[in-house]
Amino acid sequence: MEVLGRLLGLLVLLALGTGLRSVGILDEGRTQRLNALAYYVALPALVFVSTYDRTIGELLTPALLLGPVVVLVGIAGLAWVIHRARTARDRRSVAIVQSYHSNLGYLGLPLVAATFSDDVTALASVVLGVASLTQVPLTIIVLTSGGEFGGSVRSELSQLARNPVLVVLLLGLTVGSLGLSLPGSLTAGLDVLGTLALPLALLCVGATLQIDLPEVDVGASAAVVALKIGVMPILAWAVFSLLRVDPAAFAASVVMLGTPTAVSTYVFANELGGDPEFASLNVFLTTLGSVGTLFVLIRAVG
Repeated sequence: MEVLGRLLGLLVLLALGTGLRSVGILDEGRTQRLNALAYYVALPALVFVSTYDRTIGELLTPALLLGPVVVLVGIAGLAWVIHRARTARDRRSVAIVQSYHSNLGYLGLPLVAATFSDDVTALASVVLGVASLTQVPLTIIVLTSGGEFGGSVRSELSQLARNPVLVVLLLGLTVGSLGLSLPGSLTAGLDVLGTLALPLALLCVGATLQIDLPEVDVGASAAVVALKIGVMPILAWAVFSLLRVDPAAFAASVVMLGTPTAVSTYVFANELGGDPEFASLNVFLTTLGSVGTLFVLIRAVG
């Protein structure tokens, strides 16, 4: 019941963000500032406190390097087969991307930190890093091959290199591997900041959701939801079972890869020529549905 209570609390925060936007409190400017606080402060703090006292050898195993890549590429390939002929062109690449591009940072890692032990959270931080380094280039490839990418590939890849979460992940692993000692007051303060990552992120997700019911493509959206929060965690379960990882790595990987579609996919669709309303609906549906699927996953691996 505690796990279900946590997940229902996530849904409440999501609805609160939507409600605050509807009454004008979380307007575009405030949402951007809240998003920046979560992305540049709270989430990096969570990653650092999860990794600074562990060595690279403890966390960065071949299975954690290979497993997320296999799952992401596998779902991307399956989504391409499903959507290539039956989904409208301006939605096809968006549907493929949203079938694998997971909300690892804003939802996955904070959820793992709130639910599991510090060991699992540290491993989830590694999954976040590996999957992020896979998701963004893969998304660029999908959008480029679909003829909808309107930005600079070099610009997107340079932004990935400056990603604060990846930078702090490397910093934390370096500090842990060197055995450096940090003041308790510093780590305690970062720990407090890290606990803010999940509520801030959910408010931002809720504030960016937009749904236009008359434009709903039921078949395409249903396929995205089924692949993202149904097939993808099942594939993750199979892959990491075959890789024979330890229970902590298994829990971290399956839960992280079972998260809903990332809000950043809406940004991609909005800026790069896709269908933003379609993208927003899929973010909402996968996030809503993940309350049930994540409950099942957490109970199964816990």
